[in-house]
Amino acid sequence: MKNHLFLVLCIMSILPTLPLFGTLANAATSSLPGARVFFLTPQDGDVVPQTFTVKFGLEGMRLAKAGEKTPNSGHHHLLIDIDSLVDFSLPLPATNNILHFGGGQTETQLTLPTGKHTLQLLLGDYLHIPHVKPVISQKITILVR
Repeated sequence: MKNHLFLVLCIMSILPTLPLFGTLANAATSSLPGARVFFLTPQDGDVVPQTFTVKFGLEGMRLAKAGEKTPNSGHHHLLIDIDSLVDFSLPLPATNNILHFGGGQTETQLTLPTGKHTLQLLLGDYLHIPHVKPVISQKITILVR
């Protein structure tokens, strides 16, 4: 009887959290056909100083802040020296190599050590999750002097 009561109490304690599981499971956001992100500056092959401006371009969708569920929108994430992302179904982590621009920013000042680096843009939805058909730029290579 005590085991049965314990089981019932455990089940009752998780019931209020069940809607949260559905939120992430149903959070997948589709991109629009033809949507694309790209670099206005720098361009592939550019030689840049250690601190330089990166400007982001977006066509075919709207820019929105993270946390704002706006249809057909997203915000920029800058991938620095990332070889490949494993799981597009999860929120992008914030790291030194994955920069979030959840405020709707379209440019940033970036400081990198000298040498060759790759940059890539990836649009994320209001939860920082890439869209079902990811809106991702071509990877560019720059040389920092």
